[in-house]
Amino acid sequence: MKHFVTLNDVTTEKLHRILELAITIKRELKQGKTSAPLAGKVMGMIFEKQSLRTRVSFEVGMFQLGGMAMSLGSDIGFGKRESTKDIAKVLSSMVDVIMFRALEQKSVEDLAAYSTCPVINGLTDQSHPCQALSDMLTINEIFGQLQGIKLAWVGDANNVAASLLRASAKLGLKISIAAPDQFQFDSARVDDLIGTSPTSGFEYELTNDPAKAVREAHVVYTDVWISMGQEKEEVERKRIFASYQVNGELLSRARSDAVFLHCLPAHRGLEVTDEVIDSPQSRVVLQAENRLHAQKGLLVWLLNESI
Repeated sequence: MKHFVTLNDVTTEKLHRILELAITIKRELKQGKTSAPLAGKVMGMIFEKQSLRTRVSFEVGMFQLGGMAMSLGSDIGFGKRESTKDIAKVLSSMVDVIMFRALEQKSVEDLAAYSTCPVINGLTDQSHPCQALSDMLTINEIFGQLQGIKLAWVGDANNVAASLLRASAKLGLKISIAAPDQFQFDSARVDDLIGTSPTSGFEYELTNDPAKAVREAHVVYTDVWISMGQEKEEVERKRIFASYQVNGELLSRARSDAVFLHCLPAHRGLEVTDEVIDSPQSRVVLQAENRLHAQKGLLVWLLNESI
């Protein structure tokens, strides 16, 4: 059974295959070519968190591939009405793939353990592999390569940063993560994310200095300082992260051809200024669009490689 709960569920070779499928699917869509490799396939989507890009990209993606997707929010009462085991067995007997945007990583892992169809992690507190997949597609599209590209992360070392570190290790990027010491990855977490056999070209750096992180970076990436569920920490987080804002001055310290990425939604004026997110260097809209294409590549790889 293929699952996509973390990027550790795929080898480097398979990750490249998913990206190749995404590139082909996107090119053919832009050329007006249509195909329906997932005709008759159904995706069940479970949401414990609000969603714009995840819901729209998966729903549109299944439609464009010839299948359909149904959104399941509080309707099913995940973790309340019945056990995860029963939900997994029943739902997977009726659909071909399940996408779960969950509060906790363990919920997705438990669902996958009992599901008889593939389970995709649409976001948890610990990882966001679909976001990292689309980010790798975006970086490759902009620079024509992944190996040797330097990615600078500025802000909270969160679930997105974790998946980007894992993707960098698998695909040979250089990544520098700038975060306040108390919000930085510890050594055990880094070892788990990197794994035992990183790809040639991979390098990583952990620092609390944003200027150091962005030096010679091809990509400068940030995310919100206050994620869903962390609202009680808002005042303290704003104080701690104040010097981690991506503004014009910080971006100017990166390469002259550097691009800015943000997984969105953005809190303008906090982690990023309007000057940066609306600048010619910003690729946040392309990055969001590529959620659609990357996930279509993932779905075809999971369910049907005939395309």
